[in-house]
Amino acid sequence: MKRNEERLAEVLLVEDNPGDIRLTREAFANSQVVGHLEVVNDGEEAMRYLNRTGRYAAARIPDVVLLDLNLPKKDGHEVLAEMRADPNLRLVPVIVLTTSDAAADVAKSYELHANCYVRKPLDYAAFVETLRRIEQYWLRTVTLPTCVLPSTLS
Repeated sequence: MKRNEERLAEVLLVEDNPGDIRLTREAFANSQVVGHLEVVNDGEEAMRYLNRTGRYAAARIPDVVLLDLNLPKKDGHEVLAEMRADPNLRLVPVIVLTTSDAAADVAKSYELHANCYVRKPLDYAAFVETLRRIEQYWLRTVTLPTCVLPSTLS
């Protein structure tokens, strides 16, 4: 069952660049699939959101995480490693969306079981098109797992 057939998708963007946040919001603004785009600005805040602690106690587990690598406090690789080590989060698809084209970053991301690695285009139109393709593939085409935390079971 495709997630988008059940309800609109929840997307978590882990990004510290205000310009990229704005572009992502604009790209998803007219989406008929993305129901909610939540944004956190550093790796520690991402883990608080994903673990539903503090002000994120009522947060939903996202259907997809868009993860930058170059983050303050805890980098994207650390976030990815923690997610994959947690049985409640390991099935959440993680799309590494970063400016780095370093072979070491690509390899490490896949070693940590990122679902895909996408380099952010520097051009506005190309960036929006990349996000449109991510939406098309990850939220309209593939079947996503249903991630349910044990604490939400009746």
